[in-house]
Amino acid sequence: MSHRATAFMLACWTGLTPLACARSRPLNPSAFRPDPQGEASADRTLSPYFFVKGEDAALDRLPLKSTSAKVAIAGVIADVTVTQVYRNTGTKPLEALYVFPGSTRSAVYGMTMRIGERLLKAQIKERGQARADYEQAKAQGRSASLLEQHRPNVFQMNVANILPGDEIRVELRYTELLAPTDGTYSFVYPTVVGPRYAGKAGTDSSTGEPWVANPYTHAGEKPATTFDLEVKLSAGLPIQRMACDTHKTSIAYDSRAEATLKLDPSEAHGGNRDVIVKYQLAGNAVQSGLLLDQGHREGRDENTFLLMAQPPKRVTPKDLPPREYVFIMDVSGSQMGFPIEVSKVLMKEMIQGLRPQDLFNVMVFEGTSAFWSPKGSQHATPEAAAQALAFVGSQHGGGGTELGSALRKALGLPRVPGISRTFVVSTDGYISADGQVFDLIRKNLGAANLFAFGIGSSVNRHLIEGMAHAGQGEAFVITRPEQAAAEAERFRAYVSSPVLTNVKLTTNGFHIQDLEPLQLPDVLADRPVICLGKWTGEAKGTVTLSGMTAAGPWSQTFEVGKVKDRDHGALRQLWARQRIQALSDYDQFGADEGRKAEVTRLGLAYNLLTAYTSFVAVDTQVRNANGTSTTVTQPLPLPEGVSDAAVGSMGGVATKTMAYAPAPRMMSLEAPAAAAAEVVAQDQARRERAKGVKAAPRLRILAFSGLTGTSDPRSLRGELEARLMDPALAAALASLPSATDLELKVDASGQVTAVTFSQPFPGAAKAKALILAWRLRSWTGGLAGQLELTLG
Repeated sequence: MSHRATAFMLACWTGLTPLACARSRPLNPSAFRPDPQGEASADRTLSPYFFVKGEDAALDRLPLKSTSAKVAIAGVIADVTVTQVYRNTGTKPLEALYVFPGSTRSAVYGMTMRIGERLLKAQIKERGQARADYEQAKAQGRSASLLEQHRPNVFQMNVANILPGDEIRVELRYTELLAPTDGTYSFVYPTVVGPRYAGKAGTDSSTGEPWVANPYTHAGEKPATTFDLEVKLSAGLPIQRMACDTHKTSIAYDSRAEATLKLDPSEAHGGNRDVIVKYQLAGNAVQSGLLLDQGHREGRDENTFLLMAQPPKRVTPKDLPPREYVFIMDVSGSQMGFPIEVSKVLMKEMIQGLRPQDLFNVMVFEGTSAFWSPKGSQHATPEAAAQALAFVGSQHGGGGTELGSALRKALGLPRVPGISRTFVVSTDGYISADGQVFDLIRKNLGAANLFAFGIGSSVNRHLIEGMAHAGQGEAFVITRPEQAAAEAERFRAYVSSPVLTNVKLTTNGFHIQDLEPLQLPDVLADRPVICLGKWTGEAKGTVTLSGMTAAGPWSQTFEVGKVKDRDHGALRQLWARQRIQALSDYDQFGADEGRKAEVTRLGLAYNLLTAYTSFVAVDTQVRNANGTSTTVTQPLPLPEGVSDAAVGSMGGVATKTMAYAPAPRMMSLEAPAAAAAEVVAQDQARRERAKGVKAAPRLRILAFSGLTGTSDPRSLRGELEARLMDPALAAALASLPSATDLELKVDASGQVTAVTFSQPFPGAAKAKALILAWRLRSWTGGLAGQLELTLG
């Protein structure tokens, strides 16, 4: 079979058109081509696409050479410096455009641009004015940089007039607050923006924003830029443990309360998944108490405080009333392969943990949606659980991500009188219509609550956390299947018994104002209550936090006068960031001019990047006399574990690829991921036969052995089966001779370090490159080993 024919057949497998699989466009997203289909063409133009390098040797299409981050954590506050290095190795002047992620909790407060020995400090300005200053500088031939915010966790950097041979360093700084959950602190550094589903023009799922039209490299390809990170931790209390499970690192304990974590050089191309650093203090201690900042700004007093109070331990009631659960599972193209297998493990843990008196239903969605039980929720009997899991197991991924439509349908389900309802959404969050989803939840949730699970190595945390916030629930992120059981258990604890309710903050002799949040929510997770605000007058009196636990009333009082250190300047930016988030909760897209004006005022007053304020740095020298340059958009890697179908299915065309109830075959509750893959293949083959299209043969693992440490062989084999279904890899293996042996060498972290095929075949080099990008999530035990597979 030819490579072209194989690619066509793979498109049929994933529910994509050949056009979607082959689609690539010029790097300038604003370049619209005439198309007889009109609106459909516009939809595709504002969708992610695959990067094509081109043949112009004079043009450097990869100007971003490296990104590095230095993180300083002092107590509960992290200060982060990110350096982006742009270098023009071609012979034409460039403008570089780069879309990159940030922390959902970050307060970006500064930016500089270095050209040679000259250092230029960026100014914060109203967004339109900053863009105008940048465009004028670009036209005049002056180098300039512009930092804009598209979402609280999605930024865009433009760098103008990068001349041949130039190296321009742009440095941005942000601060964020770290709060522990269950005694564990986490610092998350996102590295890549996943491809966003643009939706069909004119629908609620479409925002029409040009930044969504970003180029991506293919699954398995290494990021085009290098990456480095260093974390210096000064905890203030003895450190019990510090670790990073997402990347290979080295950790040096400088003292009992200080440690330094560095990224291993082998992770130089590890910028395709979030870096998650976790640490615990000795005795599972938690930093709590009162922080004060007493400062002067523009000749007047402005004092800020931060209160972090650890609530009591959870008390679970013995007799819990029945509850209805509606599980909403993303099965779109970006979930295809490894992510959807993680979702299936999560669904299994969730459904098997229900009691017979509980009610439940399952909805799956991509471009369309379907219920396991269209007639309504069912009692969680063993028979019902088995049927629901068979329905879940038959899903495989494909099509768009119409989350809003699915939520609207689920939120409109008739209620069962007297039964509390909880919605559970699992998704990677790769959509652009974040705000519409939040508004939909707020307006239609009623007395229910909603919990969100992010599935994948680099999820859209803004959407995951925002849905949970709007739904008065909690957010979870699962990057590996072995985390599913623990996260499902945490979820059950949160739902069954809140830690603290009716939370109130009162003061005596200490005058506070501008409290954020204005109304303290119930505490579901085992984490501190956090309050930020302003204070006036003397630092004296008391602050008391109170609430109700399952065991009765609870309160904790703090003496203000005992706080002697009153120099914490970061609190001002953290307070302003919280206030901006609160304003954005009411108005996602600034339709209310009053709220838009207030966000703008706060951004300018506190030197913060917002949706309406941007940083701009402009050189004083004219360096490009004629002012002409070529704009190139830096391509992004697909997040680890995400297949090419994530880009191919983003064009706004809803393609039905789901398996509808009843499931095509009954699955045992203990069926591994490989069994789910088998059901997927059989179901898809039936679809192709019904269309009169000959189905391509699916690659199988005929034999499986090796030294796998403590890894579960069934889970490992299931993961390998899922990875072999990746379209890019399947195309490379199309000419693989039957009964070919594949040997994989794996290091202690699960990273594949060597790939050997027993027989030569066309596409072997491409296949090896894709497999070498694998980090096996099912690899446990911390030991190196090897796997031998026979494929056919």
